[in-house]
This record gives sequence, C-alpha cells and structure tokens, in this order.
Amino acid sequence: MDHIVTVQDAVTVFADFMEPTDVALDAIEQEMPVILADVELLDAQIVTLDRTPSELDERRIRRARRRALAARVALVNRAAGTSLPGGAA
Repeated sequence: MDHIVTVQDAVTVFADFMEPTDVALDAIEQEMPVILADVELLDAQIVTLDRTPSELDERRIRRARRRALAARVALVNRAAGTSLPGGAA
C-alpha cells in the first residue's frame, strides 16, 4: 500500500534548509528601488480602475512610470558597470 503525503508535509520537512542565501538577499536589496517604483506605479493604476482617470491621475501615472523606468535604467547601468573588468565601458 502506498502512503499519500501532502504537499505541505513535503515542504515543511525541508523548510529549515531552504533559507535565502546572502547572494539572493543582496540581489533583492539591489533591486529594491525598482520594486518600490513598480509598486508605486501599480498603486497609481489601481486608483483608476473603477473610474475615468482625471488629469491629476494621469499625471500621477506618468510620473510613476518615469520613476519606474529610471529605476530600471539605474539598475541596468549599475549591473553593467560592475560586470566589466577594469572599468571599461
């Protein structure tokens, strides 16, 4: 007879060993400005889901979109700057 094990049991058995590594936490920390900018953009978009966006709403969305794009560009530039040996660009 085969025993049926729930998924929860299988996950909790290994939970102590599946902590994020320091490298993963550092990567999350580096991406945090992008994450926060995306959350701000989503907040601005969610406000307008149930109504017609006003001029102020449209400005808020545009501003949040620009911040999100700027955060992504900054992250890519930082990553490109750190991956090139000797500081060559």
